[in-house]
Amino acid sequence: MKKILVIQTAFIGDAVLTLPMIQKLKAKFSDSIIDVISIPSTAEIFSASSSVNKVIILDKRRKHKSAIAFIKFINQLKKEKYSWIYSPHRSMRSSLIVKFLKVEQSFGFDSSSLKSVYKNLVKYRIDQHEVERNLNLIGFDTTGDNWKIKPELVVPEKSKQKVNEFISGIDSDKLIAVSPGSVWNTKKYPKEYFAEIINNLIKDNFSIVLIGSKNDELLCNFFVETSGRKAISTAGMFSIIESIELLKYCKLLISNDSAPAHFGVCADIPVLTLYCSTIAEFGFYPYNRKSSFLSFDSLFCKPCGIHGYIECPIQTFECGYGLKPEIVLNKIEEMLNES
Repeated sequence: MKKILVIQTAFIGDAVLTLPMIQKLKAKFSDSIIDVISIPSTAEIFSASSSVNKVIILDKRRKHKSAIAFIKFINQLKKEKYSWIYSPHRSMRSSLIVKFLKVEQSFGFDSSSLKSVYKNLVKYRIDQHEVERNLNLIGFDTTGDNWKIKPELVVPEKSKQKVNEFISGIDSDKLIAVSPGSVWNTKKYPKEYFAEIINNLIKDNFSIVLIGSKNDELLCNFFVETSGRKAISTAGMFSIIESIELLKYCKLLISNDSAPAHFGVCADIPVLTLYCSTIAEFGFYPYNRKSSFLSFDSLFCKPCGIHGYIECPIQTFECGYGLKPEIVLNKIEEMLNES
């Protein structure tokens, strides 16, 4: 029996896209124990995976921020006596964990910081989807569409009941979800454009539910007001798992290039991702059946960065404003007709 450690301390979307790798790793070594190191905000995701034994939280911004606290964290890990480590996360901190645990086998990407600590290096393919890249790490055959594996999560009955109570009285055949937020402002589709899209959908008798975290509450309330209080905000109301459960009742999710787009893949519903400062070629597009994306790409400045910025570096935000609402509405109509 192998005791395996997976290190993934990146953002929420990255955590979701690591689940297919963990699922196939468990299938490959069915008698293994797989633990995951995560950050506090993603612990819920890995805890909901039936392939994960235990989630170990690395609070790198608070509790484990200092060098002393980080060393104590590693010393606690040593007691677990892991035999193998897989690290889709490529940071220096992740590599240091690998270095000091001194396991039998370790697997990391050739673009990782301090890559020499890994006993097995795998090429990080920038031309592939993130799910493909992660599956390469465990030697999985990603030929063709083999890599298009749905992230699987176990939703507690209490969460299912909470969502069921929320949607009671709402016609799920006409329910569309909109996720207007992002950590990065240059990933956010212009809110006046989103408002126009939402209002047009409401005129066509669709019900609009806005999803997001507590941090998105102000933005989502803006759309509630501009829709004449016809759109419904759930910002801060549901956990990640509960938001995914809610999406299962929706005909479509319209999202920025942010974590909720991957929630839609988990729920296996059509997802329309709107790219502003980033591009689909980075490998984080929705890959499930009937999903799609839109991007205004004829710009010298795009992409300006893999994550985005607080504000447009050249103060135009043409990547957002160039993607007109009528283009998005036409695509929505096309996708709804196909579903």
